Amino acid sequence: MDTINMDELFRMARAAADAAYAPYSRFRVGAALLSAEGTVFSGCNVENRSYGLTICAERSAVVQGVSRGCRSFIALAISTPDSAEPVGPCGACRQVLSEFMESGAPVRFGGSGVKQVDTTIGELYPYDSLHDLAGTI
Repeated sequence: MDTINMDELFRMARAAADAAYAPYSRFRVGAALLSAEGTVFSGCNVENRSYGLTICAERSAVVQGVSRGCRSFIALAISTPDSAEPVGPCGACRQVLSEFMESGAPVRFGGSGVKQVDTTIGELYPYDSLHDLAGTI
């Protein structure tokens, strides 16, 4: 991906949702995360009977990218095909994403309907103390 094509990234997120393991919630989530080098890492949610051990799609994609040596990501798409409305990332995912993405990085999320939300990491996670304090301590 030479340029950020959010439509294509969202299609990749939707495909990733097909691999989700969600027998308890029946709520599949897929994520596609574009690295600064141009590689796309996809992830899906993986549930567990002990619900706190469930892995979100967004963090699954981050972990895949980091484990392959990437430390910088420039765009993210999230698909929740079992919801008519767009569902954004949870708080834990917002925290993790802010570790590896700049504030202005584009994010798109959408459900099974036509409505999609286009935003940025900074809008999802304002007051990012990690980056706000950088260079002051």
